[in-house]
Amino acid sequence: MMAGFGHTTRKHPRSRGRMRSGSGPDRATLGIIGVICAVAGFFVLGIILGPAAIVCGWLAMGRRWNGAHPVPALIAVVLGAIDILLAIVWMAGAAGPQML
Repeated sequence: MMAGFGHTTRKHPRSRGRMRSGSGPDRATLGIIGVICAVAGFFVLGIILGPAAIVCGWLAMGRRWNGAHPVPALIAVVLGAIDILLAIVWMAGAAGPQML
């Protein structure tokens, strides 16, 4: 028997993993974006790109801190935290007493 228009032979709907809308970025892309933000934050705007890297890494980890994590997401979180610390140290050094 052939399946006609509107009549399918599938008894169960497709799995949820295959029915994604595709409108949002996936986890691997977010991890890579986070790593790029973290590396760029070492050179410019670390105080802004550091938190952006942490957020992208956290979203790439599935918004949870436990369990197995993809490597780019973990790298993004760690480097983002280092970006923030270096930016704070740099600002504290720039605002400190100036000896001439």
